[in-house]
Amino acid sequence: MTQNEKLAELSKAGVAVWLDDLSRDRIHSGNLESLVDEYSVVGVTTNPTIFAAAVSGSDSYDDQVHAMAVRKVSVEEALRTITAADVRDACDLLAPVAQRTGRDGRVSLEVSPQVARDTDATAAEAAHLWWLVDRPNLFIKIPATQEGLAAITTSISQGISVNVTLIFSVERYRAVMDAYLSGLEQRVRGGGSLDGIESVASFFVSRVDTEVDKRLDKAGADPSLKGKAALANAQLAYQAYEEVFSSERWHLLQAQGAQPQRPLWASTGVKNPGLPDTLYVSGLIAPGTVNTMPEKTLKAYASHGSPGKPIQQSYEGAAAVLQAVADAGVDFDEVFTTIEDEGIQKFVDSWNDLTDSVRSELEDKS
Repeated sequence: MTQNEKLAELSKAGVAVWLDDLSRDRIHSGNLESLVDEYSVVGVTTNPTIFAAAVSGSDSYDDQVHAMAVRKVSVEEALRTITAADVRDACDLLAPVAQRTGRDGRVSLEVSPQVARDTDATAAEAAHLWWLVDRPNLFIKIPATQEGLAAITTSISQGISVNVTLIFSVERYRAVMDAYLSGLEQRVRGGGSLDGIESVASFFVSRVDTEVDKRLDKAGADPSLKGKAALANAQLAYQAYEEVFSSERWHLLQAQGAQPQRPLWASTGVKNPGLPDTLYVSGLIAPGTVNTMPEKTLKAYASHGSPGKPIQQSYEGAAAVLQAVADAGVDFDEVFTTIEDEGIQKFVDSWNDLTDSVRSELEDKS
């Protein structure tokens, strides 16, 4: 099968195309395989919201749930068995991509959002999920909360590949990169190998515009400022990435076999229908990055996407945009705190929905 030309060009520009969705139906129907073959997809991300939708909207899980009901397993064990099975199967499907690229072919599985504010519990669950799925092309997703930073360092030092999620500010992103480098340094000091350890830092995009634009409206600001802060924020994140991964500290680790922690653009589906549906893809094209897209966004770019100017040419303009937004009365510290809290709560709610769905299925089939 031939690859979509626009997405193939995106890949050639250094952007790894990932799918932000997973379900058992996608795997068993051949849908995921077709996206790999035809749409340049080389990775998959999941989160509690994605799994809640997958499990509640399909009967593909019935046999597995029935078997667990007979065994009288707990809801928590059943939930993790279900999600780990899907992620393991997706890892196996993408194993040839991992072998071909050396870096991609990854599938992400998130720790419970209920432990997002607990360092030790996050690190312990990350280790358990790494053992449970038992695939080298797995990523464990850990939220970039203050409490999550130390868990990131611990996990990396244990040889666990990590997808750091829910990053909204450049300041927190710098702390995430530091946590990653600290984990590598700890592993080296302990005599461990850096071979096979990978990490991505998921910098969320569209949610920034959603919150900023709401505040711009409330302040009666110039409407021309709307729909610009998210791209500017992400573009400056890439500038920070270039700085950190050209430092002497990084070069010392690189000499010992370390891989850079790639920026991953997440939440790239446009939530405001007044904005171009490929905005958060076209404006974030840079080498050594990942863009994880909902299928709708993926196919929109495949249909009519076109690249914007390279990120490296946007830094000055991006800084000016954020300054103008701040001058209009938007407090970015408040914005980032708000959307981090909302992001965690959204995943907690989805986790609870998923737990309730699995509990109900176990009861029905017992």
